[in-house]
Amino acid sequence: MTGAPVIVAARRTAIGTAGRGFAAHTVDALAAPVLAEVARAVAPTGLPIDDVVLGNCMGPGGDVARVAALRAGLGHDVPGVTVDRQCGSGLDAVLQAASRVRAGDAHLVLAGGAESASTAPHRSWRDSGERYTRAPFAPGGVADPDMGPAADRLAAVRGITRARQDAWAARSHALAASARELGVFDGEIVVVDGVVRDDRPRAGMDEARLARFAPAFLDAAARADAAASGLGTVTAGNSCGFSDGAAAMAVTTERLARELGLPALCVRAAAVAAGDPALPGLGAAPAARAALARAGLTPGDLGFVEITEAFAAQVLAVTDELGLDEELVSADGGAIALGHPWGASGAVLLVRLAARMAAADDARPGLAACSIGGGQGVAMIVERVA
Repeated sequence: MTGAPVIVAARRTAIGTAGRGFAAHTVDALAAPVLAEVARAVAPTGLPIDDVVLGNCMGPGGDVARVAALRAGLGHDVPGVTVDRQCGSGLDAVLQAASRVRAGDAHLVLAGGAESASTAPHRSWRDSGERYTRAPFAPGGVADPDMGPAADRLAAVRGITRARQDAWAARSHALAASARELGVFDGEIVVVDGVVRDDRPRAGMDEARLARFAPAFLDAAARADAAASGLGTVTAGNSCGFSDGAAAMAVTTERLARELGLPALCVRAAAVAAGDPALPGLGAAPAARAALARAGLTPGDLGFVEITEAFAAQVLAVTDELGLDEELVSADGGAIALGHPWGASGAVLLVRLAARMAAADDARPGLAACSIGGGQGVAMIVERVA
């Protein structure tokens, strides 16, 4: 065993709304500049890159990580492997890299995730010709809801009101818009073809404006019964947007990180978990609980939390389940404001934790966690290396 793995040089692209700034960029074209920047940051070690591990959900197939590594100019001798745990893929990629470093099977791995909703291919089912919109999360006979309707049902089951969801979404936009204007994100963003700023956060997206959005996952007939059922609280306003982006970092040993003299995060513990496929928005909770237990921590020990804000209902259900201090969660805004590039989002959480923890006078550990279609979750506990 080589000791706890550490994360250095965590970087990301700006997050672009699908069809806008990165509309013509394939997933490997988004990942390559970030990989190249991370590789430059760790080049002083003189060590070869043992592997590139990237998460991706909706790309063209094949091995996106290898294609992106070649496009980044890392060399023909740098391998790559692509991970798909749906919208937890980017975090799982870093988890896998950390496990290999911890075991001594690698010394330097670049890991993260990338997604291009703009260029994801259109496919169709062979027997019906119907457009293929997503992979099945469960087999026939097992609940397999789309994430939006599932979030709507989760809100109803857990009593999370429309007003509370809209308040969370307004908070996300206000925090992210302020952070963007203050330059909080500047140091973590790799410029790609002139795109340097996240384009989705809206300073004016307040609760009054959000209240005007119609339910996103009920048809007109169902809306009449929404009050009785508790459904119909999830809207486009309190949900994330389809997005393009990439994030990556180097996972290595603490000794090599100290040689680089870069701010570093130790990967203290990680976990994956699974639960009811009908309520996939809760998946982050058991994963976080398991990671905290492995680290010997409680939710009260955390100083920083990043949970993928696919839907306000989902992140609030997780904070309620874990008893988290909501003020600590996505304190510069989350995916509702910034966007949710599915395969990259888990890695974006770690980029955000790295930046927040490096800038703070607070030595408490941080949590990154994702809820995943099909009822899975993935979580990681990190702490700053002194």
